Amino acid sequence: MYNRSSLYEESDHFPRSAGHLNEQKQDISAHISDPSDSKNICSLCKSNLTVFDAEVGEIVCSNCGMVIYDNMQSLEAEWRVHKVEDIKLKERTGMPTSLAIHDMGLSTLISTLNVDANGTALTQEQINKVKTMRRWNRISTFNNKRSARNLNNAFEIMSRIKDKLSLTDAAIEKAAYYYRKALDKNLIKGRSIEGMVVASVYVACRELSVPRTLDEISTVINSDLTFVSRCYRLLVRHLKLQSLPTVHISSYLSKIASKAGISERTYRRALEMLTIVNEDHIAIGKHPNALAVAVLYAACILEGERITQEQMAVAANTSMVTLRKRFADIKMIFRLQ
Repeated sequence: MYNRSSLYEESDHFPRSAGHLNEQKQDISAHISDPSDSKNICSLCKSNLTVFDAEVGEIVCSNCGMVIYDNMQSLEAEWRVHKVEDIKLKERTGMPTSLAIHDMGLSTLISTLNVDANGTALTQEQINKVKTMRRWNRISTFNNKRSARNLNNAFEIMSRIKDKLSLTDAAIEKAAYYYRKALDKNLIKGRSIEGMVVASVYVACRELSVPRTLDEISTVINSDLTFVSRCYRLLVRHLKLQSLPTVHISSYLSKIASKAGISERTYRRALEMLTIVNEDHIAIGKHPNALAVAVLYAACILEGERITQEQMAVAANTSMVTLRKRFADIKMIFRLQ
């Protein structure tokens, strides 16, 4: 770490007036909320490459070593952990709030242990009172709002989808947000909770560019694809989600290549071919999953990798007829025999 005093003594570019120090304190307070602000430019070498040292609370220029800001607030815990067991003993906060929990994680939780805060066992009379409190707390959790039971059932289904499809927490949070919006607009009344959950998860995957199809998500919880598609169109129409981004074909390409066990050389050849396919008018209106499997199959042929159409179709979760139709389009683009 650079010494601030030596830097100030060796350079003639740092005025030592009280006015300059006051200006520096104002700059520090202005940038204290975002240490990585683009305005953190070194006044000595005019470089914007800075490093934030959380231990001493300083922003240092990585080019010349000048300390741009110091005495910044630290947002880390003030206690130290020497063992893993110390984390639960010293932390004073619960789990973070989440939209994927029916009460957002803000409700009161009464422990099932019959001990007080000091670890002393409760008497039988106290245990009976605590049991009554637990019972009423459990009842009131779902009776305060009529939508609490609906949200609890929906987020249990959403948790199962997350585990089976290996979705990220960000995707589930986004899906929970859209489901809550649909519940506020009374779109779920008279409709299946499962269908709206699948539609919300699919919208979140589309927005975050996660390569998951509506059929793939509905199959996980054995839901009817026709009804789920109807729920998805309803969600798009009422929440005004017409401008959802399409998932890029390369995302499907990597997933199919991983499932089919394609070599890295063939996969890179398919990526090069995919850039040419995207510029051609034949790719317009075609399903990205079908195009991806056709491009990957063509790359296997060009690289001499032996794999059947049936294996590729199974890896892409599509039919061999679709693969052959899209492969015919790929042969037209690259003039393959």
